[in-house]
Amino acid sequence: MPHSTTTVPLSLRNWFVVHFALDVVFALPLLLAPEWLLPRLGWLFVDPVTSRLVGAALMGIGVQSLLGRNAGAEVFRAMLNLKIIWSASATFGLGLALLKGGPPVAGLFLMVFMAFMGLWVYYRLRI
Repeated sequence: MPHSTTTVPLSLRNWFVVHFALDVVFALPLLLAPEWLLPRLGWLFVDPVTSRLVGAALMGIGVQSLLGRNAGAEVFRAMLNLKIIWSASATFGLGLALLKGGPPVAGLFLMVFMAFMGLWVYYRLRI
């Protein structure tokens, strides 16, 4: 049963902080040194432009998670919609990449994005 339109669970607010931390941990090296990071994760070909765009997306979504963690339900609904679209798109893209011979570590990222997508859908249905 959905919560009232003004209630945002504390657990969701905490997940937004966790999401911020994880996004920034991956965003900074993708922005600053993708040529160093990605080969260590098994990526044989590194496109620094695309890698930095992914880092920028992670940074934007992650920092907004931290900034918006104390907002009301309407802001959370909008952010959850964005997070669901982003994680679903990433899941699709990573799955396709794996089918076409992407590096094995992409499977780990696929699982992470799938887990967060499930989490965001769960909370989106609640608020």
